[in-house]
Formats: sequence, C-alpha cells, structure tokens
Amino acid sequence: MKREKSSILLVGVIVLAIVAGIFVYPKWLGGKFLPWRLGLDLIGGTHLVYEMDMSQVASSDKDSAVAGLRDVIERRVNLFGVSEPQVVSAKEGNSYRLIVEIAGIKDVNRAIKMIGETPLLDFREVVQSQNQASLTEQQNQFILTNLTGRYVKSAQVGFDQTTGSPEVNIQFNDEGAKIFEDLTAKNVGKPIAIFLDNALIEMPTVQEKISGGSARITGKFTADEAKSMVERFNAGALPAPINLISQQTIGASLGQQSLNKAIYSGVLGTILVMIFMLLYYRILGIFASFALIIYVFLTAAFFKLGITMTLAGIAGFILSIGMAVDANVLIFERTKEELKKGLAKSSAIEEGFRRAWPSIRDSNVSTMITSVILYYFTGSFIRGFALALLIGVIISMFSAITITRTMLRVFMKND
Repeated sequence: MKREKSSILLVGVIVLAIVAGIFVYPKWLGGKFLPWRLGLDLIGGTHLVYEMDMSQVASSDKDSAVAGLRDVIERRVNLFGVSEPQVVSAKEGNSYRLIVEIAGIKDVNRAIKMIGETPLLDFREVVQSQNQASLTEQQNQFILTNLTGRYVKSAQVGFDQTTGSPEVNIQFNDEGAKIFEDLTAKNVGKPIAIFLDNALIEMPTVQEKISGGSARITGKFTADEAKSMVERFNAGALPAPINLISQQTIGASLGQQSLNKAIYSGVLGTILVMIFMLLYYRILGIFASFALIIYVFLTAAFFKLGITMTLAGIAGFILSIGMAVDANVLIFERTKEELKKGLAKSSAIEEGFRRAWPSIRDSNVSTMITSVILYYFTGSFIRGFALALLIGVIISMFSAITITRTMLRVFMKND
C-alpha cells in the first residue's frame, strides 16, 4: 500500500516538474516565452545617489524625514513601471544619502527629473487688478499665501468642457481646504494668481467662496505635461531637498554578458554535481540526479512568477543546488550504514531518512534564519542573494524529503 501511494505521489511530482519546465521554457511546445524579470546588473539601467539636505531639519526629525523621503521617491520611481526598483537610505558620517536603482530605464533624464523635482504650486493674492502680462513682469505685485502644493491630497487630469484643453483637477486635504476656503472668501470679486514653479499659470477671478477643497488649474500645457504634473503631485512633496551627487549607467550589453556567464556557471555546476553523484553513488546517484533536475525546474518556475533576478540571486540559487545535493548525501550515507547492519532495503531507506532528517532540518533552518536576517538588514545587492537562497533551501527540503524518498520507495526492491 505504501508503495502504491508513493507511485501516485511520484507521478504527481513528475507532472508538476513537466508543467514547471514548460512554464520556464514554453518554446519547447511552441508557446510564447515569458521573459524573466531581471535586475539592474543583468538588464542594465541607472544607479543614482542623492544627498539629502538636512540643514533645516531638526535632529529629532531626521529619521522620520529620511523615511519620508524614501517613501516619496519610491512612489515616484514606481511611476515608471519598472521591475522592483530599489530605493535604499544610508548614512556616511553626517551625510544622509539615498541610493536609487532603476532597471531597464531608457529615459534617464526624465527619471532624474521625476525623482528630484516636485511641482512648486502656490496661490498668491493680487495687490491691484492689472492685466496678466504686466503682472508677469512685476512679481512684487503679489502677496504670498500659505496655500501651496504641500496641501494637495490628490490630482487628476481633466479637460475643459468648452475648449477641450487639458487641465489639472486637484483636491486639497482638510487643512488645505480650510485655507483655500478662507482665501477665496477673502478675495470674492478679486483675482487670485496661481503659480507653478514660480511661473504665472493663470489668474482667475473669484466669484464666490469655494468650499470642499477642489480647484482647477488650466494653462497652456499639453496633455503629457498635465499627466506628468499629476503624477508628481500624487507622488507627494519631498520632506527635504535632495541633490544628485552620482550617476552611473549600466549598459544592457554588459548585463547580458553577465547573465550568460551566470547561466553557464549554473549549468556547468549542476552537470558536475550530477556526474559526481553518479560516479560515487551509482544507482542512488541516478535518483539524486533526477531529483536535482526536478528541483531546478521547480525553483526556476518559482523565480519566474515575479521575482527579480540579479547576479547575486543567481549565486544564491546555485548555492542552494549544492545544499539540495548535500541533503541527498546525508540520506544516502545513513542508508548505506543501515544496509551494512543487515537491514532490508526498504527498512534501511526508512531508517536512513529518519536518522538523516534532524541534520537536514537543523542545517536548512539555520540557513533560512540567516537568509531572513540578510534580507531585512542589508542592502539591495545582498537581498537578492538572500531571497534566492531562502527560496532554494525551502524547495530543496521538499526535493530531498519528498522526491528522493518517494523514488527510493518505488524503485528500490528488497533482495
């Protein structure tokens, strides 16, 4: 009965491995290839380092300012739709820095602009009613108010119902809505100037007090400019100024060379391990090699579900292959010891697994704990290694305990 159950389980595992193999490389059946999500070091991209200006930030608020900056920049970078951009904060002496890595980005200048700039929106009162052209030349005709873009809660692109021109509809938060209401109540029948990046956009006349915190910004900008403005408004304002101090562009050709070398190393390492297992363990080595192939398919399919692969991640994956084989070595050695005691093969297999399991469990759990620590307390480069190693170790435990054990139960017969 146990052997029948093992046979059914083995068939299920083989089917799962075949499905995983097709998912990893569907061209085998003429399917459409789903590309891997590659990191900066493999697909190329941009590495930016910013220095944060904390001169106007209180010492007690610096940590929260750094966290706020990181969150805002992450939202801005996510607007590009790239695969898992990395935004990491670091401190070097008295200098606070943000490291931004964007893989696969084509328009680097636009990325720099989107990251470092916030639309400077502010509403100003007009000292005297003049035409817009003269006021543009005489900036001292305006009185600054407290209503600025920092109070913008959300923004969206709209179109004027009369002219069809693009406009930006903004919604202030509660505090901004109250300031806007007081400002419009104070200036009924008078113009209010709207400035964007210190340029006069429009100067509408207030007809009545406006409640609710909604406002429209119209001007001579295109739909793309309006969309860009909305994206930056919704990303939020920076808690502190930042300055770009380093920019490095990694070409896609260099990344492809690194990827090819990493794949070659992984395939070569797997083949050498399989040869060793076949030469040293012979029949048992066949089972170990077959289990290793299934392990590679399952792990590769898992990575292809959406995990960004980096060179460090590939290194972690290759290391996990060795750990998967290590579990088989422990099992086989324990099984050989039981066979020397005169036990039947089926009994020796069960006893070998029972005695090898504590060592396999302890070594893998300690590796998983280390991987988790590395992932949460290190930079993006080490995180890729830690995540790949963690996933690989978890699947390797399944491979050793389930796949190898099942094959031995099915194919190893008592003398």
